[in-house]
Amino acid sequence: MKVTAVTTLSVDRFNYVKVETDEGLVGIGELHPASGTGGTPFLPIAGVKYCAEYLVGKDPLRIEQHWQHMFRRQLFRGGSDAMAALGAIDIALWDIKGKSLNKPVYELLGGPTREKVRLYTHLRGSSPEELAEQASATVEKGFTALRLYPFGGFGVLDFEEGLGLESMSFTGMQNNAVARVAAVREAAGPDVDIMIDAVNRLSPAEAIAVGRALEPFNLYFFEDPIEPENMDQWRWVAQQQPIPLAMGERLYTIYQFRDLLNHQGAAYLRPDLSLAGGITNVKKIAGIAESAYAGVVPHNPLSCVLTAACVQIDAATHNIPVQEYPPDDDSGIKAELVKEPLKRDGGYLLIPTAPGIGIELNEEAFRHYPPVPYERPALINPDGSLREY
Repeated sequence: MKVTAVTTLSVDRFNYVKVETDEGLVGIGELHPASGTGGTPFLPIAGVKYCAEYLVGKDPLRIEQHWQHMFRRQLFRGGSDAMAALGAIDIALWDIKGKSLNKPVYELLGGPTREKVRLYTHLRGSSPEELAEQASATVEKGFTALRLYPFGGFGVLDFEEGLGLESMSFTGMQNNAVARVAAVREAAGPDVDIMIDAVNRLSPAEAIAVGRALEPFNLYFFEDPIEPENMDQWRWVAQQQPIPLAMGERLYTIYQFRDLLNHQGAAYLRPDLSLAGGITNVKKIAGIAESAYAGVVPHNPLSCVLTAACVQIDAATHNIPVQEYPPDDDSGIKAELVKEPLKRDGGYLLIPTAPGIGIELNEEAFRHYPPVPYERPALINPDGSLREY
């Protein structure tokens, strides 16, 4: 069997990679926007073309060999766009391999370690009242883990209305976080796990202060409090505040995750299969995390295709306690873009038994949703300075 074509399909804000073979087997993967997360992802799409230059004409089943070639033929290797391209193609190759053997991918990774996958999902309200209402409704659906952004609004409109993080004082952001987390805790009850995500927008001092203010609420983890590049600061923040840290959605090589673990900068790693080199690389990242007694919580901000790839890793990997699950994953546009989303049972995803990654694109629906750029406006502080996007 030989690879005959590697193509990118763009629809709405999602991008997919399709790998075709001369035996009629087709694999799909999801492409992270990487450096195009604040606009149009031109560079990761170009990265797919770069990898296709190597892959076309080769046996798709030699996944590890191809992974190493596509990674190492970049002499200046490991950038986010190249790793996103490699990740999407890797997922598609595993999809082909599973289909060729009539097995789900997790069976090829050692078999299942669990019967179903526990999920956490997002609360997207702005006020404490909105968040509390959403928390109650989400727990009613069977979810046992909830995540929120604890500072109210999330963009320029919120700043103009005086609601966003960028309009808050050092003390104000602590008070706002406490008000929102308290409302969610009361609505969700004492036994539901609650996580917060600051989207890398805090300084180390702010992160420590917020973590200490939220100590009474017994949070499961504090995700991405500060920017991702300085591991010494991650170690300091982890040591100085009481909530376990989760980090890794903006890392993409095993070497970066090793550095984070060596600094004891996070209790939970958050690799994104569509960014961090696909199933092949994330399985290795989970291995080094297990040696450090760290959990792995795969990042999952895109569509049902990435969810399906995550579930293959979740099923076959011991140290994954919970999986991120967007609240619209099985409805609306996302559900239309695939033939059938994975099945959810309350707060769990059922592990599929279909071959490959267990999901197929519905390309007939693509014509209804032309590609759109990512809208990620800058956050400007009241004094005119820029806060992390």
